[in-house]
Amino acid sequence: MSDLVVLGFDGTTTADEVLTKMHAMQKEHLIDLLDACVVIRHPGGKVQLKQAVNMTATGASTGLTTGALVGMLAGLMTLNPLAGFAIGGMAGAAMGALAGSLSDYGINDDVIKQIGATLPEGSSALFGLVASATADKVIAEIEPYGPRVLKTSLSNEQEAALKAAIAAAAAKDAGTA
Repeated sequence: MSDLVVLGFDGTTTADEVLTKMHAMQKEHLIDLLDACVVIRHPGGKVQLKQAVNMTATGASTGLTTGALVGMLAGLMTLNPLAGFAIGGMAGAAMGALAGSLSDYGINDDVIKQIGATLPEGSSALFGLVASATADKVIAEIEPYGPRVLKTSLSNEQEAALKAAIAAAAAKDAGTA
């Protein structure tokens, strides 16, 4: 089972920096991030979404490969495999891109837009769909960025523990600074 965690940050680039940090932690097996999205609320109120998984590009890539293979096989039967490869590849890429753009994976876009509209101007948020995490190590890595827990799918007790751990890490850093 996965949990949704939404962290708010001051500054429009901070959520991107934390996502980069989380990708590095994922390589160290400290966190298993299934999906992520960065939301930026620019001065002036414009909300920008940055999905971690571009479904249109993924669909186009898969469609190109499949279409080219099927086209080449069909072309072999008509004694023109090169034309079949090219036509099949183009058709497959177009169909894959369309299918990818129509699919929704991971975090619900409506939830992202709804919370993004509530962010203060000049701030950002990181939406993460987390399968598992080594909480103490992950919190220690992201605490310097000053995260605020905006929303989670955790139980009330787990959410309170997360907020307390972030506050304790911040207090510890303030005491050593």
